[in-house]
This record gives sequence, C-alpha cells and structure tokens, in this order.
Amino acid sequence: MTIYKGIQGFNIQNLSADPSNFEEGQVWYNSTSNAWKVGELTTVGAWASGGDLNTARQQAGAAGIQTAGLMFGGNTGPAATGATEEYNGSTWTSNPTGLNTVRRALAGAGTQTAGLAFGGLDTTNLASTEEYNGSTWTSSNNMLLARPGLGGCGIQTAALAFGGQPATGATEEYDGISWATSPGSLNTARNELTGCGTQTAGLAFGGNVPPVTGATEEYNGATWATNPGSMNTARRELGAAGIQTAALAFGGNLPGNSAATEEYNGSTWTSTTSMATARKQLAGLGTQSSALGAGGETTVAVATTEEWTGAGSPTTKTITVS
Repeated sequence: MTIYKGIQGFNIQNLSADPSNFEEGQVWYNSTSNAWKVGELTTVGAWASGGDLNTARQQAGAAGIQTAGLMFGGNTGPAATGATEEYNGSTWTSNPTGLNTVRRALAGAGTQTAGLAFGGLDTTNLASTEEYNGSTWTSSNNMLLARPGLGGCGIQTAALAFGGQPATGATEEYDGISWATSPGSLNTARNELTGCGTQTAGLAFGGNVPPVTGATEEYNGATWATNPGSMNTARRELGAAGIQTAALAFGGNLPGNSAATEEYNGSTWTSTTSMATARKQLAGLGTQSSALGAGGETTVAVATTEEWTGAGSPTTKTITVS
C-alpha cells in the first residue's frame, strides 16, 4: 500500500498548533482541533472586514503595518479632530493623547511607535509637524510650505512630503529634526494625491490637477521621474500601501466613490479585487501583500476598516473527507 512517506519522503507532522511558517502543500495533523491541515498560497488578493475605528472620520493620516497600525487626525464630519488610534490586527484602541494640533487632510509616515504627522488644514493651511513615540505626540519644526491634501511616505527620521493644495509639485525632506526643500518637484503638480515608499525611493500617484489623474512618479532621493504606466482608474483621495516597486492603491474619488484596487510592480498597474465598501478620503497603510484601509467617506464619515491579503500569501485549509 502506498503511504505518504513513500510519496513525499517524510511523515506527516503531529502538531498541537498550526505552524506560523509553512511551505505550499505542507500537510500536518492538528491534535488540538483534531483536524488534518494543508498550507496553501492565495491565488488572488482579497479584502476582509477588520475592526471598526472608535472615531469615524475621513481625511486622516496613517502609518505602520496591518498588525501594528496608527491613525491620527481627520474630519469627523462636524469638525477636524486630533484623535489617535492604534490597530493590533483586529481592533482599534483609542489613545487618550491626541495630536497637539487638530487637523484634517494631513499626511503621515513611520510606524506605530515612531510616527510622523505633517501638514493639513483646520481653519487655515498648516505646516505643523508632530512625532509620536507610541504614547504621546511632540511638536517638531514646521514644514517650509503649509499645505493640506499632500502625500507622504518614509520613516520618522527620513520622511518625504510632496504635492498639496493648491495644486503644487513642491517636495520636502525631513531628517528627524527639520524640513528641507528638495531640488526636485513633481512633474505633475497636484493635490489630494497619495504615495508610499521611502525618502530615497518614493512613489506618488493619483490626485487632482485638476482634473483627476492616474499619473505615477518615482523619486530617487533628488528628482521625480514620470512612469508611463499610469493607474488604470484615475482618482484622488485614495489610500495607499507598500513600497516603490510593490505598491497598492485602493478606494478614492473618481468623482464618485470608488472601491477599485490596483497593484504596482515598479512599472505597471494591474487591477485586482475591489474593496467591499466604495469610499473616498480613506487612510491606507501596510504592504502590498498585507494592507489596511480605514475610515473615509461614503455619504458621511465612516469607521469601516478592511484588511487586504495579497496573492501569494500563506493560508491554512482544513482537509475534509466524505
């Protein structure tokens, strides 16, 4: 009789818990749940519901990854807010200490324990910059150009700000202390854009010129280069995640709310599975294979959170027989 070891060259493991790392096609027996399991890789990306924000809002800033996210500021509908929340992969927890400068339409960079908030709008355009240490916000030196509707990326000690309202190509770099004007401006001046990546390998896409655009530009630490591969769905006020060579774009304003999701491979955009809730002015964070989209506006500010799992991600399936 043919047995598994004879085919694969090893026995099936008997484990008390599913392994955190496995190879595609790996089989094991979970003695706790009394079930046979197999490890697979997702063939297409998909969105799934996450925990709702405690403060429904749009035009917020964000930083971090899917299992350690940070969201701050925004517009609750009636007014701008400084509310700050942290995401642990399933639920949002409000931090009693909010931004020192209440604002909306701001940009963010960094991580959950080393975040950066800059720019935005309350009653006037703002240049305010604040650093987050995992519990409190501390004011830092202002940006050189006060503006809302800008894009941002990078980390707390090496961030990048670009674009903004009124439509501009202005780009600034932050070194953890102060901002300096970059010699390179965006080739397409715009506001309500987004981006991702690092200070020396940034990516800017979407926005409003006007009209709305799908233009994509890459930053090398000194200059911006326009990529001929624009987004398939031109839009503004969208969410973003990832790096310059592996980015994710989702949601936005067409005009009209969008749920469209696209992946960028460093040269072209490819449309993939749409979000469950079409919305604009949402916040995005994470990577191309593990992203988070939260808040935004449908007809009002929402608290809805969605988690993205990209193609090629590991997933565990239970083997059933009949």
